[in-house]
Amino acid sequence: MHTETLDLLSPAPGQRLALTVHRFGTAGRGPKAYIQAALHADEVPALLVAQKLKPRLEALEAAGRLRGEVVLVPYANPIGLGQSLLGHHEGRFALDDGVNFNRFVPDLTEAVARAVEGRLGDDGAANQRLVRAALAEAAAALTAHEPAVDLKRRLLQLAIDADIVLDLHCDSEAVMHLYALTPQAPQAVELGALLGAEAVLLATESGDSPFDEACSTPWLKLAERVAPHPLPLGCFATTVELRGQADTAHALAEADADALVAFLARQGLVDTAATPLPAPRCAPTPLAGSEPLKAPHAGVVLFHATPGQRIEAGQCVAEVVCPDTGRVSPVHASTAGVLYARVATRWATPGARLGKVAGATPIRTGKLLSP
Repeated sequence: MHTETLDLLSPAPGQRLALTVHRFGTAGRGPKAYIQAALHADEVPALLVAQKLKPRLEALEAAGRLRGEVVLVPYANPIGLGQSLLGHHEGRFALDDGVNFNRFVPDLTEAVARAVEGRLGDDGAANQRLVRAALAEAAAALTAHEPAVDLKRRLLQLAIDADIVLDLHCDSEAVMHLYALTPQAPQAVELGALLGAEAVLLATESGDSPFDEACSTPWLKLAERVAPHPLPLGCFATTVELRGQADTAHALAEADADALVAFLARQGLVDTAATPLPAPRCAPTPLAGSEPLKAPHAGVVLFHATPGQRIEAGQCVAEVVCPDTGRVSPVHASTAGVLYARVATRWATPGARLGKVAGATPIRTGKLLSP
């Protein structure tokens, strides 16, 4: 294992920000996987899973069983880790401007399209190598003058040439679920089966350029633009939601780390017999079919369903009780599916998202992710 420290843009004199990066295996010898934990810094189960991954990857490297390179960033957001406001840890949004740390990651599609124009041929593998090199060059050319933008830039530079990108997150209260591109459903289903995911949510574009899509979507867009030249999708990137924020048990994290290593093995990065694939717990569904359940007014929240529960169309999932009038307003799901996440707080403001149901039929368009 080789460990390096990458200095980030300092927010003020006397303050230092840095990323720790662990590299396992040999760069350029085979496929590359990139794994980062807690880009939303308050989603701490990812930090624990990263710590469980490290000794596993060290052992595989020592045994000579890594066929390529695995890059692990054990904490992806030192800015958010240090954000405490009146006793509350705020790791999702930058406090200086309110921007989500996992939104507006640079989209390199246009820069790469210009770089490879007129250079692609009929060899799909050669085209893939050319595009991968152009992505790395475009990421290296990025500049930043704000700490949060610099963070996204440096993380993208580490990940952009990877074959596999695993962005480890969690939700508020949730079951295991993940997000991926629709054309890469088979890999997403495989990973979901290994992790025991109860929802696999697919989209070609979810909106506002989250980190995983900044790594994978340029391949999809470029493949459409350069046709008829063949360009295989060169990066499977996914956001893995490791249940809820309070799910920080050693046993859970160890099982998750084992599942991620098993996925790397099945994708050809580990020289070992492939782990038998468990039966998936769910079929993939469109992210556009995910229904956000919203509070009709301010009040106290009472849930009538737990994460992982199957919901029928019209079922009451929660109630909101107005503390002024005592009015009780039921919150019904309009779609059938799995309640895969709900909020941990029991006070709602008007229009606040209370939960999310993964349905099979698209019901939304536009920006599909939570703010």
